[in-house]
Amino acid sequence: MERLGSLMKAIVIEKFGGAEQLKEKEMPKPACGVNQVLIRIHATSVNPVDFKVRQGHMKDAADSFPLILGGDVAGTVTDAGSNVARFRAGDRIFARPRHFGTYAEYVAVDADIIARIPENLSFEEAAAIPLAAMTAWQALVDHGRLAKGQKVLIHAGAGGVGTFAIQIAKYLGAEVASTASESNEELLRSLGVDHFINYKKEDFSEILSGYDVVLDTMGGDIQRNSFKVLKAGGHLVSLVEQPDETLAKEAGVTANVFMMEPKGDQLDQLAELAAEGKLRPIIDETYPLSEQGLREAHEKSETHHTRGKLVIRVE
Repeated sequence: MERLGSLMKAIVIEKFGGAEQLKEKEMPKPACGVNQVLIRIHATSVNPVDFKVRQGHMKDAADSFPLILGGDVAGTVTDAGSNVARFRAGDRIFARPRHFGTYAEYVAVDADIIARIPENLSFEEAAAIPLAAMTAWQALVDHGRLAKGQKVLIHAGAGGVGTFAIQIAKYLGAEVASTASESNEELLRSLGVDHFINYKKEDFSEILSGYDVVLDTMGGDIQRNSFKVLKAGGHLVSLVEQPDETLAKEAGVTANVFMMEPKGDQLDQLAELAAEGKLRPIIDETYPLSEQGLREAHEKSETHHTRGKLVIRVE
C-alpha cells in the first residue's frame, strides 16, 4: 500500500511476550542526524537477541514501546547528514546499527559503522553478515587472540556466528574443530572444519586437548567442560554467560564473556573477505517483512537449529 512520505511500514512489539506480539504498524520514518545516513532497507535478518528481547529477558535493551527490533541492515542510502562525506544517495551499504530498528522500510544509522556491500553479494547475503560475523571476528581476534597455526574449538558451528567463525578461523590460518549434529557435517566441512564432532554421539571434552581458543556459544555444562580441552595460557571466549573464574584459574587460562560492538573498520575488513570469496553467508531461509514472516522467523530462531542465518526481505 502507498504511504504518506513521513510514514513507513514496520514490524513492532508493543509489549513483551511470544511471537504473536510481532505486529505490523505504520511508524514515523526516522530523521537523519548530521552524522548519519538514512537507509532504504532491502533486507535485514533475525538474530537470537531479537527473540530474547521480545520475550522480556533483556529489558534494558528495550527503551520504549512500540519497539522495532532487528539488528542488521542492507540497503541503499537515501539521505546523508551534513557531516557525512563518505556515502551518498544510491550507495549499497550494510551495517549493524547501534540500536534496534531494522524490521522496517527505513532506518537511520551512524555513518562511522557502515560499510559498502561488495558487488558479488546480494542485499539478502549482505544482511546476514554484520552482527554475526563481527561477533565471530571480535570473539576470535580481539578476545581470543587467535593466530596462525593455533587450534580453536567452535561450538555450534552450524549457527549464524558459528558458520562465520569457522571461515574467519581458517582465514587466520588456524586448525578448527567444531560441534554440530550429523546433518550439518557436510556444511561444516565445506566451510573448512578440520575436526567435526557429532555432539549427539561424541563428547568433545574426551576427544580434544591442547586447544588455544574455545568459542562458547552455549554456556552451562558445555562451557564448563570446555576448560578441559584448553592448554595453559589458552582463552575461553563466551557469547552467553560469564565463565567460572575458579575453573579458569585451575586450568591456567583466561575466560570472559563479551557483547559485540559495531565497528566500521571491521565491517570493511569482512566486506573485503566476502568480495574475495573467503567469507560466504549461509542463509537457512528468507521471509517477507510481514507479521507472519517475522513470527515464523522468530519461531524458527527459537528452535536453536538454524543453519546459518534467517533473512528478512523488505519488498
